[in-house]
Amino acid sequence: MKLYFAPNTSALASHLALDASGLGYELVPVNFSRSEQRSAAYMALNPKGRVPLLLTAQGALTETPAILTYIAHLAPGKRLLPLDNPWLYARAQEFNAFLCATLHVAHAHRMRGNRWVDDEQAILAMQRKVPQTVGDAFGLIESAWVSGPWVLGPAYSVCDMYLFTMAQWMEADGVDPALYPRVLDHRQRMACRADVKSAIAAELALQ
Repeated sequence: MKLYFAPNTSALASHLALDASGLGYELVPVNFSRSEQRSAAYMALNPKGRVPLLLTAQGALTETPAILTYIAHLAPGKRLLPLDNPWLYARAQEFNAFLCATLHVAHAHRMRGNRWVDDEQAILAMQRKVPQTVGDAFGLIESAWVSGPWVLGPAYSVCDMYLFTMAQWMEADGVDPALYPRVLDHRQRMACRADVKSAIAAELALQ
């Protein structure tokens, strides 16, 4: 498999999951500063022009929740998701869908406003709203998740990898992490993990 990524993007979650799975894979950098995500070669693989992209023997797979779920199913023995517990498995999908469809979208309003509107004043208004919308999303996570000590309780999962990836952007989005002590504690514990440090270093080395 090949994981197409760019540093400081949501692709880190998939990278962490692949490392934890023990599956063989290759990291392929996509240089955003040179707009490689919009190149003809990359668009042929992923017409969305975004990362992550996981290239498998069956074809290309995009969207972080789908990639994380696929990896967890390929390596059931690693228990990256509670595959044998329908309720917890559904809760994991609920959480990852919220990160993808709500939190990440709110974050993207800071620098990708032209995905939704063309009016410059509307884009500026969206940017001003980001600290509130992102903060509100983390408020829901703070109150309903990360209580035990991981997202799903006592078991570490791909949900933790995904949350850590998003939580790294809090300050840039104008959000004070101190307002969300559970999320902040989770981010700090994740950042201290050797596998997390190794994955981040590997991405920066390849860019």
